[in-house]
Amino acid sequence: MSCTIFPTFNPSKKTYMKRFFIFLFILVITLQLCAQEKMLTMEDAMLNARTTLAPENLPQLQFVKGTADYIYLKKTDGIYAYVRGNFKSKEDVIFLTIEQFNEKMRAASLDTLKTLPVLQFNNDNWILSIKGQKFAFNSLDKGYKVITDKSIADKENLEVSNDGYAAYLDTFNLYVSKNGAAKKVTEDGSRDIVYASTVHQSEFGITKGTFWSNTGKLLAFYRMDQSMVPDYPIIDWTQRPAKNDPIRYPMAGDKSHHVTVGVYNAATNSTTWIKTQGPAEQYLTNIAWSPDDRYLYIAVLNRGQNDMWLNEYDANTGMFIKTLFEETDNRYVEPLVPMLFVKNNPGQFIWQSKKDGWNHLYLYGSDGNLVRQLTGGQWEVLEVKGFDETGEYLFYTSTQESPISKNLYRVGIKTAKSKQVTQGTELHNTTVSTDGNYVIDNFSSPQLARTIQLVEVKSGKTKTLLQSKNPLKAYSLGQMDIFKIKNTEGSDLYCRLFKPANFDATKKYPVIVYWYGGPHAQLVLNSWNGGAGDYWFQYMAERGYVVFTLDTRGSANRGRAFEQAIFRRAGEVQMDDMMSGIRYLNTLVYADTSHMGLFGWSYGGFMTTNFMLNHPGVFKAAVAGGAVMDWKYYEIMYTERYMDTPEENPAGYESTNLLKQAGKLKGKLLLVHGLQDPVVVQQHSVLFVRAAIDKGVQVDYMIYPGHEHNVLGKDRAHLYQKVTDYFMQNLK
Repeated sequence: MSCTIFPTFNPSKKTYMKRFFIFLFILVITLQLCAQEKMLTMEDAMLNARTTLAPENLPQLQFVKGTADYIYLKKTDGIYAYVRGNFKSKEDVIFLTIEQFNEKMRAASLDTLKTLPVLQFNNDNWILSIKGQKFAFNSLDKGYKVITDKSIADKENLEVSNDGYAAYLDTFNLYVSKNGAAKKVTEDGSRDIVYASTVHQSEFGITKGTFWSNTGKLLAFYRMDQSMVPDYPIIDWTQRPAKNDPIRYPMAGDKSHHVTVGVYNAATNSTTWIKTQGPAEQYLTNIAWSPDDRYLYIAVLNRGQNDMWLNEYDANTGMFIKTLFEETDNRYVEPLVPMLFVKNNPGQFIWQSKKDGWNHLYLYGSDGNLVRQLTGGQWEVLEVKGFDETGEYLFYTSTQESPISKNLYRVGIKTAKSKQVTQGTELHNTTVSTDGNYVIDNFSSPQLARTIQLVEVKSGKTKTLLQSKNPLKAYSLGQMDIFKIKNTEGSDLYCRLFKPANFDATKKYPVIVYWYGGPHAQLVLNSWNGGAGDYWFQYMAERGYVVFTLDTRGSANRGRAFEQAIFRRAGEVQMDDMMSGIRYLNTLVYADTSHMGLFGWSYGGFMTTNFMLNHPGVFKAAVAGGAVMDWKYYEIMYTERYMDTPEENPAGYESTNLLKQAGKLKGKLLLVHGLQDPVVVQQHSVLFVRAAIDKGVQVDYMIYPGHEHNVLGKDRAHLYQKVTDYFMQNLK
């Protein structure tokens, strides 16, 4: 329909008021219809989805540490202020304005700010960072202390201990400083000898390279010798001439780097090296300190990744004390979370393991003997949220209600009895108060963009802090459904389907399928937008496409057997599951399955190319971004976990070598790659193009200079416009 507003009236006539109200009524109805016909732009779908079209939120919402009070930023008359409340308060009251905060800044002889900064509120102090420098302001008076000195604010991998020591990297070497006095901990740091940084390609849950002890006086740190790993060229195209900025990249089956762990004593300015023994090519993961700082614990994993030892070492001498326990698997063991000592009970700790087929919590004594299994069932523990004040209860999130939901639970350490804290089958993101009596519950569903409640744990009563409006209310959208289908083995596969806007069941619509299929990812969730982080699926639905997604075997949070089905044969079971999805689409009378497109990125790019080669004719066009084309060219830690080495599994590597299968391509294929990708290096797509040329097969290719494994920022809209145009050209 047209949105032209055409009624006119003559103010000289007696019927002026009658016609005016008729005009006003038509105007309101027309504007409502026009608003409902509004379509997403690509900027709306990819950029504004995280800003102006994101679900309403409560910025900086947090508990005031040490209390049951919550605090967040609230905007009134265009000005933000921090407001504070609790479960019993009827109204939230203004707690801190920019004027009040600037009084503290002036008292500290610091420059005032125009807007309130991000603050971490503790009962006795407020912590913030200004231009990299970290401060703690006394919450009651004008006093403050500097946590991070200005002289080191811009240093790499900066981490401050509980005792005020700061560890950081400078020109490849590790330093520790306090009160402006710096000590150089290492001397031989270089591009080859890497200190205090992530190791093992950031696998096994490793996100950093320094680990302060509880007292803050001892520092465990990684040392990685990567001199034996070949250089891999990454070209900086902004230079004249272009410059090679190489990385060390260990490929499957080749030599791996050697990692050791040191312990620096800040009081004595001395370093002890942990004697981990074993071969140099093993993985030192999940570092943890004992509560008294006497012992260091490391989950040591063999290169084959099927044998793990949780070892205890003397932090003072570096000597091996004992192995607390060993975990083995005929496929792989993947430790991801360090041991967690029980609050107020240093003789016991929590360990997460999939040894019974699902990720669960186990209580151990410090001697390594199992005390009891705390959780169990055919569902996964997702995250441990911490203890209550007494240490009697532990909070955790899990998929117990549904594999596509997340709820918070509390388990008794002594009883192993669990209580559900948040309710429903939505995706609940939670924060627990210091005492464990209250929970901030931030959740969404496909129908509700965001709800934030305060939950009283004991009674289960709730207080609603926010019920957000639908940010897409003004747009004409397609209906989204989440459902299950069965694969050929009878397992449930979760699916998400967007129907075209203004859907007409008598019409036929082209189909776009988006997937990933690999470990540590789950696309379909019972949350806002079905778990999608942007609105591109709705954008395509507005333009007349059916958009379908399914989580195949190999994806996350469905148990060990579901994930490990891909072992040594990456892609095989996923393609079988995709065919189950295709058979479902063929049952939909409105789905034009003769005009379908397939899209995936990273592991999903591998799967997309793999499917196009091994199931020719199913999809007319496909887009594969950052795709692995030959697993021999991917990094050791990830590849050998799922595929073993090329020498151990020659048949598996041969069957997944897409370079040798390029000649089988039917249909259109667009390859996309970030030009500075250090994860799936560009050699994958370049070699596939070469193979396609050799076989006389046409492929399309797009690069994104300046981007690594993902295309981010404003260029992301450009990428998705490219993908959209490709499907529109080849499917309609």
